[in-house]
Amino acid sequence: MSIIKVIIPAYNEQDSIANVIQDIPSFVDEIIVVSNNSTDKTEENASNAGATVLKENRKGYGFACLKGMDYIANQNTKPAIVVFLDGDYSDYPEQLTEIVNPIINDDIDFVIGARVKRLREQGSMTAPQIFGNWLATFLMKLFFGAKFTDLGPFRAIKYDKLLALKMEDKTYGWTVEMQLKALKQQLSYVEIPMKYRNRIGVSKVSGTVKGSVMAGVKILGWIFKYSFK
Repeated sequence: MSIIKVIIPAYNEQDSIANVIQDIPSFVDEIIVVSNNSTDKTEENASNAGATVLKENRKGYGFACLKGMDYIANQNTKPAIVVFLDGDYSDYPEQLTEIVNPIINDDIDFVIGARVKRLREQGSMTAPQIFGNWLATFLMKLFFGAKFTDLGPFRAIKYDKLLALKMEDKTYGWTVEMQLKALKQQLSYVEIPMKYRNRIGVSKVSGTVKGSVMAGVKILGWIFKYSFK
């Protein structure tokens, strides 16, 4: 079995993080929770649930993901696959098997868990999220011929391909940067339809007007940056 590591960025997810960790399939070699300046019991609860806990005090989704990647880079044994998963329990961690199967069985480079409407719990995605996903994926199709339908955070990628992307976004643009760079580098990719439920707690991005606007600006910025390169 390929070595698989999971990176979970988490900011104040004390009520959900243990559920996420416990539902991840046992074949995963290491679960890395990156506490993104949490002020609650996220770190304690993640550690008690069996995860490796890192601290990243610079706020930003991308900062947390990069911290997890840096930790892996300094280990002697490198994984074959890295999975990214949110800590709010909106995804179904047990579906990680479906996320990694195309990489293991079909040699696909990159897999996105797509939050398709027919499998989404009502209210689990806000109107700005739904529109933002539609607009971003429409523009990627228009400019790059992409077949993406979602910017879903539940995703898996071959570790060597992840390193080759040279990820740099520190905040809201992490997911779209990865997809744009995957297109530019002509990685093979597929989407897997995923179930999606209402998160535990309040969203730090889509749950606020400021977060939604900032995320939208960052996502569109990355798309237009790459469109005119």
